[in-house]
Amino acid sequence: MSKMWVIMLSVGVLTFLTRLSFIYLLDKWQPPDVITRSLRFVPVAVLTAIIIPEIALQNGELALSLDNIRLLAGGIAILVAWRTKSALWTIGVGMVSFWALSWLL
Repeated sequence: MSKMWVIMLSVGVLTFLTRLSFIYLLDKWQPPDVITRSLRFVPVAVLTAIIIPEIALQNGELALSLDNIRLLAGGIAILVAWRTKSALWTIGVGMVSFWALSWLL
């Protein structure tokens, strides 16, 4: 068996065990309410940490001008998300506005 297969199987087993440990732990122990409420904000925080640098940075530098097409399309997507509360509409309008702005500018 090649090294690649050993690495892939090892990573798969470690991923499975990591996820299983949380399932097993939460089955035996119920965290306090403050932790449970706080965990609701983790997906939003993670997505923000991924998306904001992609929108606000160009070539590793902060670009908060009207020349930044990603920032403009992101702003439009934020408005759509706020008004519709729909992820599908937000992604669709955000992508279409990005393509349209890329074509226009």
